Amino acid sequence: MHLTHHAASFLRAATGAAVLSSLCTAAHAGQVTPGWTFSGFGTVGVVHSDEKGADFSASAMKADGAGRTGAWSRHVDSTLGAQLDFRFNPRWSAVVQVVSEQQLDHSYRPRVEWANIKYQATPELALRLGRIALPMFIAADYRKVGYAYPWARMPLEVYGVLPISNSDGADMTWHWEGEALRSTTQAFYGYTDMPLAGSTRLRGKAIAGLSHTVERGAFSARVSLLTTRITLTLFPELFQGLNAFGPQGRDIASRVATDDKRARTMGIGLSYDPGQWFVTGEAGRSKVKSYLGSTRSVYAGAGYRRGDFTPYAGYARVWGTPPEGVSTLPLAGLPRPQAVAGATLNAGVAALLRTVPSQSTLSAGLRWDVAPNMAFKLQHERVTPRSGSRGMLINAAPGFRSGRTAQVSSVLLDFVF
Repeated sequence: MHLTHHAASFLRAATGAAVLSSLCTAAHAGQVTPGWTFSGFGTVGVVHSDEKGADFSASAMKADGAGRTGAWSRHVDSTLGAQLDFRFNPRWSAVVQVVSEQQLDHSYRPRVEWANIKYQATPELALRLGRIALPMFIAADYRKVGYAYPWARMPLEVYGVLPISNSDGADMTWHWEGEALRSTTQAFYGYTDMPLAGSTRLRGKAIAGLSHTVERGAFSARVSLLTTRITLTLFPELFQGLNAFGPQGRDIASRVATDDKRARTMGIGLSYDPGQWFVTGEAGRSKVKSYLGSTRSVYAGAGYRRGDFTPYAGYARVWGTPPEGVSTLPLAGLPRPQAVAGATLNAGVAALLRTVPSQSTLSAGLRWDVAPNMAFKLQHERVTPRSGSRGMLINAAPGFRSGRTAQVSSVLLDFVF
């Protein structure tokens, strides 16, 4: 992983994957002694959006953001995390990470992001059991740690498509060295059952995948594949109404509902960071036969380091495709009460399918490392939902117009300790 100097130092000392890797290296050099370390990270920030018809948010799993709810929001990026690393002996170690950020129920209830134990079977082979970060995309191990990357947040067009960031299960990691390349292969299997708000839950079962990373000097690349069966219990009244509307309603509900649907995701990321400047890019593809739809996404970003200042720019794009088939109930000839109910259901399905994201974002910003372990960031983005979609925006009003560009400005302070 090639990051800023401060971020790389923090990752070696505070985040799970980097810490466990460094523990492994030290252990087999005879340098690890039993003990524990405590570390933390956080972001304090505000975001402004001039879009009055929807909220800009860092995740679809948050309750609100900047724009429709209020022109300014402190909830988009504000996060606090703590991590405890244990070293039992040269072969056994463990990590627990807890993160507090806004959730769908408006609370900041802390959530256990990681909790796993690791066995270093050989210098090359490691096994873990517990709650583990899914190794999708380059920033999988530190996507919650704003200090670890130059921009205000990881591009939503790529990182916001997959709603699952961890799983409860096991993984196996194999490190191996070639003549010119350092390689890491990771296989994983697990499940997740995440409460969101009230009775709403996100479930993923039989989460299985493979990730492979290669590094050579300043260059690194990661390829990842994941498959799961996903259930998201949102909008129960809409699907109950469709199922009660006869065979045509049941057909629409079965195709649109995210109820035990197969989801497949793949991603590839490339990074080149010789020190004074860097360039990075990622692309992903996902497919879920439900209102989550199918997406293709990409981003590219670059920056230049001059002392404590890092100006940067980036572009991101996601193309979304709704599920195939008829999504409108035929209402001709129905009695008025049924026609009115059917029209309401049609409007609900149409609004749901507009959540399949199509969006582009052009961004530019400045990172200033104001002090050791502390970075101040300014970022401006031009966010444009496309193709009739609301893009990655949330809480869209009935009159929301796709194709209108939102001007989004962010002021953040990232820190680690």
